Order: sequence, then structure tokens, then C-alpha cells
Amino acid sequence: MKLYPNAQLLSMFEHYISAMPTPDEPQLLYAPIKYGLEEGGKRIRPTLLMLAYNLYAEDVERALMPAMAVEIFHNFTLLHDDIMDNAEVRRGRPSVYAKWGENAAILSGDAMLILAYTYLQRTSSERLPQIFGLFNKMAVEVCEGQQFDMDFETQPKVAVVDYMRMIELKTAVLLAGSTTIGALLAGASEQDCQRLYNFGIELGLAFQLQDDLLDSYGDERLGKRIGGDILEGKKTILMIEAFSRANEEQREVLRTTHLRKDISNEEKISTIKALYDELGVPERVEQQIKHRFAKALAILDTLEADTDRTVELRHYAENLVGRKS
Repeated sequence: MKLYPNAQLLSMFEHYISAMPTPDEPQLLYAPIKYGLEEGGKRIRPTLLMLAYNLYAEDVERALMPAMAVEIFHNFTLLHDDIMDNAEVRRGRPSVYAKWGENAAILSGDAMLILAYTYLQRTSSERLPQIFGLFNKMAVEVCEGQQFDMDFETQPKVAVVDYMRMIELKTAVLLAGSTTIGALLAGASEQDCQRLYNFGIELGLAFQLQDDLLDSYGDERLGKRIGGDILEGKKTILMIEAFSRANEEQREVLRTTHLRKDISNEEKISTIKALYDELGVPERVEQQIKHRFAKALAILDTLEADTDRTVELRHYAENLVGRKS
């Protein structure tokens, strides 16, 4: 049975999504959809779906429909997230919200959600009702995660366990759902589907914790804007860990630095990072990333699929969590 390299699966998906037919009119509905789906995203979710499918079957073209569904759904959430966050930039260029306005981002996002379900419906499988149920559960949980994230903005204190639950819902369930849909479609056993769901959760948690870490400690040469979360006063895992380890004087610095008008943005970032370093926050977060990632890889060793068939999925996960930007 043929095993596809992840780069080949990604190329296959990019070709498919670039050829996606969309009407020309009304232009203000469909132009933002095309813009939002253009190459630039990492395509993590469709790649995971296709890699999981290829663990059990080789006709990976059959996985393109649900892969489209999860990618379009993901990008729909980004359009609406940018409205809620007043985000001007997405993937290094103007967001749909900034380019076309709030109304266009709302309506085009709505149409993308419908389009995602349209592609999912076209999936040929006797397991389609099960796939639909998983997709719906995943979609609702992503919304729950976004609400928890917004709730945190007005809460003076957030516990680590609450933050982990939020990122599980907002980020990890979409990776887990995508991976499991691929396995379901390929005919994997219920046990392996559950194992791959758990793999996706652990990988998604490691991925988001890494993303938080890279926001403050990433490499700008590779395109990562450093310190955005600090300037927003966002309650990431770094800020929450720092609060849990700081004395009251240090907590006041953590609470107020992003609001100060008397220092530059660079000074705000350096002040908070110095405090993170003093409190050992980066090392603590790195330990959590390693722990979650190790759990994810250990799950792959328990699958009924031949071990040599998990190589591409393992490599993809390693590249995802080991990235520098």
C-alpha cells in the first residue's frame, strides 16, 4: 500500500483548493472567501486528515472533500476571530476585516461555514453520519473555546487548568477532529479512531503552547513578530505561569506594563521577558510542550496500523512542534 510523503499530500491539497470553483457575483461575498483561502496558511488540519487516512488506505484523493471542509471551516473561524479581535493583519497581510470591513467578514464567513458543510456532505462514506457528528461536536467546541478566551480578557486571574481547557477547545479539538475524520473515512477501528483523537488533542496542546512561547521567544528572522501578546496584555500560558510564581510587586508589573504610556513597545516587551526569565517561565513552558508532545508520539506506537506507516505522521508532528516561527 502506497505511503505518501506529507509534502506530496500538501501539494495535492493546494492544487485542489486552488481550483475550487466560486461564483464571481456578488463580488463582495466571494472575493473575501477566495482571499481568505489563498495559499499562506500552514494547512495543518487537512494535512493531518490526509496523513491519518493514508495510515489505513492509499486512495488519498477520497480524503480531499473532508480535508476541504476542515480547512474552510478553520478559515471561517479566522474571519470572525479577526472581527472580535479588531485584527488588522492576518498571515502578514491585511485581514478580510481590514480589507473589506466588518459586514463583509461576517457574511463571507457565514458563507464559508455553509461551504464547509457542502464539501463534507459530498464525502462518500457509509460512516458519513459519524463524521458529521464529530464535525459538529468539533465546531461547537471551537466556539466554546473562543468564548472562554474572550472571557479571560475581563478576569483578573486565570488558572493554568482553565487555560489548558480553553486551548484544548479553541485549537486542539480541530486538530483532533481532522485527524479522526481521516481515520474514520479510511475504515480504521473505533479504538484507533479514539487513539488518533487523543493524539490530535496532545499535539494541538503542544502546538498552541509552542505558539505562545514563540510569540515572545521566536525568531524574527523567520517572520515571527515578537511580543504581540505582551503588548496586548494577553493571558497566555507564559503570563499565567508568571502570575502563579510572582510576588505581588512582580504581579503589578505583569498587570500594568502593557498599559504604560511612558515607555516604548520594545521596553514593554523587554521588561516582561526579563521577568519571565527571572521566574523561569520559558523553561516551565518548554517542559509542558515536551510532555504533551511525548504523549502524542507515544499514542502513535499503540495504533493497529503498521509502525512503518506512522513515519510520515510522526515526522509531520515533529516539524509542527519543532518549528521556530
